[in-house]
Amino acid sequence: MKNDAIKRIAVFTSGGDAPGMNAAIRAVVRTASYYDLHVYGFHRGYEGLIDGDCTRLERKDVANIIHRGGTILKTARSKRFMTPEGRKMAYDSLRAFDVDACIAIGGNGTFTGANIFAQEYEFPIIGIPGTIDNDLFGTDFTLGFDTAVNTAIEAVDKIRDTADSHDRVFFVEVMGRHSGYIALHTGIASGAESVVIPEVETSIEDLVNVLNRSAKRKKLFSLIIVAEGSKLGSAAEIAQKVNGIAPQYDIRVAVIGHLQRGGAPSHFDRMLSSRLGNAAVQGLLEGKSDVMAGIINDDVVYTNLHDAIYKEKPIKDQMVKMAGILAM
Repeated sequence: MKNDAIKRIAVFTSGGDAPGMNAAIRAVVRTASYYDLHVYGFHRGYEGLIDGDCTRLERKDVANIIHRGGTILKTARSKRFMTPEGRKMAYDSLRAFDVDACIAIGGNGTFTGANIFAQEYEFPIIGIPGTIDNDLFGTDFTLGFDTAVNTAIEAVDKIRDTADSHDRVFFVEVMGRHSGYIALHTGIASGAESVVIPEVETSIEDLVNVLNRSAKRKKLFSLIIVAEGSKLGSAAEIAQKVNGIAPQYDIRVAVIGHLQRGGAPSHFDRMLSSRLGNAAVQGLLEGKSDVMAGIINDDVVYTNLHDAIYKEKPIKDQMVKMAGILAM
C-alpha cells in the first residue's frame, strides 16, 4: 500500500564507492517514477545533504548508467555530519526541498550516520548496503562485492603466470580491513595455497609449513592471499617474516589495491543493486524506516540499521575448512 505522506525522496551515496551504486540509483529513480514520486540526488553523500547540493533526477537522467562503476552522485566522508550541528543543517536542507524520506547507499559509516539521523529527527530513511567488503549483517551480499572479487581473481590469475614462470611465491594483498570475505573468496576461486584473514588465527610458521608442503609435492610456485586487515600485518610484512625463516623461497609481493573498487559491475551486482533499489522505495512506501534492505536466501529482507552495523557477520567455518582442503 502506498504511503501518501511520501512525495519526494532523497538518494545519496556515501563512504567508499562500490560497483553497482549507479544501478541502485537507477532502480530508486525508476521505481519512484512508477509511483509518481520525485527524487532528488544529493551529491557527495552527507556533505551534499548539509550543503543542499542536489539535482532532481528523472528517468532520463539515469539512462545508460547501469553498467558504469563508481557513482554519478559522487561520494565523500563527512566529519560535519558526525556533529549535531551538521545533522541539523542536513535536516533543514532536506525540509527546504520538501523531501519526505531518504535512501542512503553505503556501508558501516553511512549507516551509522543514517541510524542516528533517523532517530534524532524521526525521519524516514532506508539503507542500501553498498560496500565491497560484504561485512554488513542482514544481507548475504553487498553491492560491489562480487565485482571486487572478480577483479581480484583476474589479477591473481595474471600473477600466477609470472609466479609459475619464475618458480616464485607471491603474497597477494586484497582489500578487507576488518573482513576476510574478499580474500577468502579470491583464494578459493584462484586456487591459492593459503588465505590470511582477520577472522582466523594464522601464524608465520603455519605459512612456512604450507610452502614446505607444496615444495614436497614438487610444486615450485605458490600463491598466498592476504586481507589487508590481517592480524599478521600487511602482505609485505608477512612476506618479510616468512623470508626470515625460509630464505630458500623466492618471494614477491603484489598489492591489488583500489583496482578492486572500480570497473563495470558484474551481472550479479547489477541484479542485486536493482532489487535493493526497488526494495528501498517499496519499503519507504510501506512505512519502514531506520532499516537496511538486503537479500537473504534470495528473498528481500529489512534489517534494523543498528543490527546491520553492529551485529557480526561471521565467515562460515565450512568455507574456511574447504579452502584448506582444496589447497592441499
